[in-house]
Amino acid sequence: MPQREPSETRILTVASEHLRKFGLKRFTVVAVAEEAGMTHANVYRYFPSRVALIDAVVDVWLKATERRLADIADGPDPADDKLERLILALAKANRDLLQEDPHLFAALSLAVAKRHAISRRNRTRVRALFERVVDEGIATGVFEPRDRDRAIAFVIDATNRFIHPASLALEADVPQASVDTRLATLIRVILRVLGSGIVKKSGD
Repeated sequence: MPQREPSETRILTVASEHLRKFGLKRFTVVAVAEEAGMTHANVYRYFPSRVALIDAVVDVWLKATERRLADIADGPDPADDKLERLILALAKANRDLLQEDPHLFAALSLAVAKRHAISRRNRTRVRALFERVVDEGIATGVFEPRDRDRAIAFVIDATNRFIHPASLALEADVPQASVDTRLATLIRVILRVLGSGIVKKSGD
């Protein structure tokens, strides 16, 4: 990953603080530039628009989460254990963001809803981690789906309601214990399906 210039890093740091403090409605490039000690024209040298700057702040969080997920995928544990931990870690990261940093969560939700480039790239990278773990499970005999691609799609679709920002926001008032119980049940179903070969090829 290329190193950021000091000015770019300073802008991102201040922008992150402003987004967390003021939220999307009150976030302005002018205010960020003023606190960063530069003109707003200088900010636009690095980030061509207000949206681009907000997306860059969200992307910092997304990439940090991706690194934690990659550590799980790269670990020495069996594939079924890694898949469970991947799902739990991703669900927890998004849920914690909603509870602890609602303004940043709102920015993430907007990026996902509008299909911004950072959201699409993140989805691709996270899916690749899930694919890698499922492929490892198939190679080691832990998972035995009849159709690899349908198995991966099943995992992604099944976990979506516990991971997608829109679904999390809709269930923000649901007791956490209830969410945890439902997610644990879903994970057991996913692992049983992958291990039993229930996921069939198209047309079977």
